[in-house]
Amino acid sequence: MRMASVGHFLFAVTMIALGVMGLVRGDFTPVWQPVAKGFPAREALVYLCASISLASGIGLLWRRTAAPAARLLFAWFVLWFLTIRVPDGFPTPTVLGSWYGCAETAVMVAGAWVLYAWFATGWDGQHLGFVTGGKGLRGARVLYGLALIFFGVAHFVYLKETVADVPGWLPSHVAWAYFTGGAFIAGGVAVLVGVYARLAATLGAVEIGMLTLLVWVPIVVAGTKDAFQRSETILSAALTVGAWVVADSYRGVPWLAVNKR
Repeated sequence: MRMASVGHFLFAVTMIALGVMGLVRGDFTPVWQPVAKGFPAREALVYLCASISLASGIGLLWRRTAAPAARLLFAWFVLWFLTIRVPDGFPTPTVLGSWYGCAETAVMVAGAWVLYAWFATGWDGQHLGFVTGGKGLRGARVLYGLALIFFGVAHFVYLKETVADVPGWLPSHVAWAYFTGGAFIAGGVAVLVGVYARLAATLGAVEIGMLTLLVWVPIVVAGTKDAFQRSETILSAALTVGAWVVADSYRGVPWLAVNKR
């Protein structure tokens, strides 16, 4: 199959890798966290998530199966977002960190949504037209823009933690924390209002990717045994790919276009 974009290929490969990882480890990969130990049928859910990741990732690589694979993955991410991520923030709704997982999953939903909008068949357009085609792309971009804004606000609210994550070899750690937070917010707003949206979406993906390469990858390469840090590295890599797919959805839109959502 001819790939719709580089992001399409990387998203498919990422889902395959996450699926294999989940099946081998017998536990949720970072994209499907958090699920409490006492959650009903938790083990079955682990293998279901892994199987959906693997099957949809493989399906996205073939023309005949791309549409049902994208449909399945998008539906599962939406279901996960609504039933796992959103309720996770209810106990402490006024605490920003309680909703951070929602923003992370929102990026993955947006990436899967773009792929579904691309590969939707006539049946999808007839029965699910409100989430396919141009409407689907707009919905995915709005979700992505909101996630970027949330990431930026979190940089300011949790400034101490953000500063601690800045690589030691960079000067002016506080300035970098402010800059990256402001860049996320500006990018998210630009995506929402359609001003330089393609540039903003692309730079948002680049920023997530740079955080992956500069913050998390070196920690893993150094041989950390911290499960949280390894998990964050995998999640950040997946978010980079999800953001890349959304940025790819702007192909054909001028980089400095205004009012082009």
